Amino acid sequence: MKNSRSKTRAAPAYAYRNNEFWGDMAAWNRQHSEDNSDRMERLRRNLRKAREQELTPRQQQMLRMYYDEGKSMTKIAMSLKVNKSTVSRTIARGRNRLYHYLQYSL
Repeated sequence: MKNSRSKTRAAPAYAYRNNEFWGDMAAWNRQHSEDNSDRMERLRRNLRKAREQELTPRQQQMLRMYYDEGKSMTKIAMSLKVNKSTVSRTIARGRNRLYHYLQYSL
């Protein structure tokens, strides 16, 4: 008597077609979506302006280290000799300030 659990089951054919369908849909969406390069450029310009004008110097420093330099919060905390939670809160406050400034710029 054979054990039914030892059989390997092949993926159903519709699973492959389904993945192909979603790939085709993504390609179609890219081709037929409207160009938003003007809006993205305006957002980048406003983001640079907001980082300079709306953030405190400490927020600017930590956001630059985190996003631009790719440092972890732990490494930022160690280099600035502050607690990791301080870095986390400062980055969160900076992001919130940027979000509130930029939410109406589009």
